Amino acid sequence: MPRIFVLMLLVAGSLGAQMPKGIYAWWGRPEIRRDLRLTPQQQRQIQATVREFRPHLIDIRAEVEKAEIDLQAQFDQDPVDQGKANQAIDHLIAARSDLTRTLSELSLKLRMVLTEQQWQELQRRRPLSPGPPNELVPQK
Repeated sequence: MPRIFVLMLLVAGSLGAQMPKGIYAWWGRPEIRRDLRLTPQQQRQIQATVREFRPHLIDIRAEVEKAEIDLQAQFDQDPVDQGKANQAIDHLIAARSDLTRTLSELSLKLRMVLTEQQWQELQRRRPLSPGPPNELVPQK
């Protein structure tokens, strides 16, 4: 079980600053999991859910990074081709939208595992600021 949490932390790090506002990778933080007093069944459900989403999240993050590189390449052209730059912008918007949607779906599935009391405790512990990008990645 600890190995799965480490794996989730690695995935979380790869998604950096892409978490939508209000979503943070609490499932990868042992102190939060402990304080929530998750049952063994809840822990299994959380692990299975994160495992289910992991491959898609990795692919989406790679797509976002590629779109960011493509957009930067268009901006670096002289002269800038406005049509190609707009296409690169649209691609980046679509990639980020897909990432936001997927992270939101993951968060919803995880929320459904928690009791009302656990959810309230989680909200109480929500960071006021997002923190460094590596803390925002979906973790185990």
